[in-house]
Amino acid sequence: MKPDLSVSLGSLRVRNPVISASGTFGYGLEFAPFYDISRLGAIVVKGLSLAPSPGNPPGRIVETASGMLNAIGLQNIGVERFVADVVPRLEDAGATYIANIYGRTPEEYEEVARRLSAVPSLAAIEVNASCPNVKEGGMAFGATPEGVSRLTARVRQSTDKPLWVKLSPNVSDIGTIASAAAEAGAEAVSLINTLVGMAVNHRTRRPELSNVTGGLSGPAIKPVALRMVWEVCRRVKIPVIGIGGIQTAADALEFLLVGASAVQVGTANFRNPMACIEILEGIEAFLREERLAGISEYRGTLTR
Repeated sequence: MKPDLSVSLGSLRVRNPVISASGTFGYGLEFAPFYDISRLGAIVVKGLSLAPSPGNPPGRIVETASGMLNAIGLQNIGVERFVADVVPRLEDAGATYIANIYGRTPEEYEEVARRLSAVPSLAAIEVNASCPNVKEGGMAFGATPEGVSRLTARVRQSTDKPLWVKLSPNVSDIGTIASAAAEAGAEAVSLINTLVGMAVNHRTRRPELSNVTGGLSGPAIKPVALRMVWEVCRRVKIPVIGIGGIQTAADALEFLLVGASAVQVGTANFRNPMACIEILEGIEAFLREERLAGISEYRGTLTR
């Protein structure tokens, strides 16, 4: 008997728990030559802003031990071109897709959410709460419970789409931040976004990234991500989507084991464009081996 891989993420039900992470999968179409992208639970497209953005100048990516640093700077084509050019092709591919959004001000977040709300095929909106709020002196929206609460509430009022909030790990109490997002109207939280790091060249005596610091991702951050997902699953009642260093089906199953309802696969896509589909197939094979009827029989069963 084929195990039931479908999961509910708030009001959105997806066919399986494997989702591509924003910023690592382009707009989804880039991976269509490798496999049928409609097989994934969902695709989270790269972050969308109100206006197109060129991002940061090179260098923007540095390989590190067991991971990578990036300072792409949220380069994207802007919400209008996304709706006009990309959405029809995602619809033709039969993909379930999520829009990750960001802005420099709450008003920009609201406007992007409003414009995307008019797209019937869009499955959900994921709010990137790690961006600096220029009206608040540059502190990230998600750095405090108050900040993430205000941002979530304002976007919630701007759209009737299912709403997820992607949380920064660069905080002192991730559980309190997640609770604030849930209380303000988030249907799910996704975590973790990248950790802040840097790399320097000891010979040139210069930073490797033009932005000096960047976001650390990949296997190096998995233990931190796993701990934070475990903490948040014990604090909130809404679904939690685990992100951070997932390379294999075993990695994904660990996040499900500590309580995550789904996972997002990110940096692994750079190394192996088949990563998402291999992880999906590995999860299904594991459930068959364990004679489990579905994800629900395994999720959150960690014992101490």
